[in-house]
Amino acid sequence: MNVLQEWTTLVCAELGIDPESLDRDAVLDLTKEVAHGVARPAAPLTAYLLGLAQGAGTAAPDALERLTALAREWERTGKDRNPDG
Repeated sequence: MNVLQEWTTLVCAELGIDPESLDRDAVLDLTKEVAHGVARPAAPLTAYLLGLAQGAGTAAPDALERLTALAREWERTGKDRNPDG
């Protein structure tokens, strides 16, 4: 077992989550896209917000994929944004 698997298993046990219910690669892809396309600090925040929404039952079934697409789109169009708003 590698460190990431071991840590994930430990955290899932601590939080009472079935590790089989987690699509680890999709979550990592989301955070990668957000970190590179939006901002590094936005990656863990986005993952946390997604988790809150899923826990509250307000996340769409395809929320992870939609957020990943939003981050990719942000990166594509973000260079045209005015940093002053």
